[in-house]
Amino acid sequence: MNTLTRKGIEKLVPYPPGKPIEELERELGITGSIKLASNENPLGPSPLAVQAIQEKVKTLNRYPDGSGYYLKEKISDIFGLAQDQIIIGNGSNELIELIIRTFLSVGEEFIQAYPTFLVYEKIVTGAGGEAISIPLSDFRIDLAAILKAINPKTKMIFINNPNNPTGSALSKNEVLAFLRTIPQDIVVVLDEAYIEFVSDKEVANGLDLLRHYPRLIVLRTFSKLYGLAGLRIGYGFASAEIIDYMNRVRQPFNVNTLAQAAATAALADSEFVSETLKIVRDGLDYLFDQLENLGLEYVPTQTNFFLIKVPMGGKKTYELMLKEGVIVRSMQSYGLGDYIRINVGLPEENERFIKTLKKVLNER
Repeated sequence: MNTLTRKGIEKLVPYPPGKPIEELERELGITGSIKLASNENPLGPSPLAVQAIQEKVKTLNRYPDGSGYYLKEKISDIFGLAQDQIIIGNGSNELIELIIRTFLSVGEEFIQAYPTFLVYEKIVTGAGGEAISIPLSDFRIDLAAILKAINPKTKMIFINNPNNPTGSALSKNEVLAFLRTIPQDIVVVLDEAYIEFVSDKEVANGLDLLRHYPRLIVLRTFSKLYGLAGLRIGYGFASAEIIDYMNRVRQPFNVNTLAQAAATAALADSEFVSETLKIVRDGLDYLFDQLENLGLEYVPTQTNFFLIKVPMGGKKTYELMLKEGVIVRSMQSYGLGDYIRINVGLPEENERFIKTLKKVLNER
């Protein structure tokens, strides 16, 4: 029996980070690779964010603004929230960890859909909590099954909407009915990392739900739409009471100066946002059309990524395409062994993906 670590740590598998593209190219003897595996913005970072970073570089001898005042002020103006309802973090991942450290005690349970974002279960298990995973129904989160799984030990429920890795999304009416049914002492986390890509107006939006459930926490990120994944910055909103408790646990200076400046500027970069949304929607139309011509099944999405069912399985497809310099994500670790996941790239990257996929299928 392992007595060194907290119970459950020995069963955790480290998150599998990808190698740098430069190292993969060196190992495989290829050049000009493209990466469609991490749901990143193909256009790069917001130009206004880059400009803000350049202007802030000379202040790096000073500690960051521990309150995140200017960023929270901007978020407050945009969403009509009081600043004491907003929290910022070193990526939304830090906020997930902060929520669990603040509200979940050892031995208490949290409920999630499966498959979903892998980090939830990892952090809960590391904190001594118990994870209850409810299978998806036709690639969608099954709120009815989650409701049935609630028991006296349930402290927290995580809902990733739209869900990663499936791209499916719950409607406002579905989530609202769920929130009105569950016990009012459960913390519900609505992770909206991809909410800006949603095209269906019926999809739930956490901002509209806050007043309906006092223990709702909504998370968002600057990594995807704004292209700031490398800076690690996210934000969340909830009641002032919930945010107050999280701030008691939060480390001081948890978000660096450059990330705060970049995120504040990016929120004003409407031109970049419009360009990103257009390239994603046009890219999805192109990719769906090409996959239908190939006779391949895919899962419709409300995000910038989607699942594709491949005849030789996700792991083998990943390996074969990697040798051609096209990096996709195998879904084996998510329990979806027949699928790969890709995000929309630049038009030329989408075309290369289809060309390479055709080659791999033909050689099979």
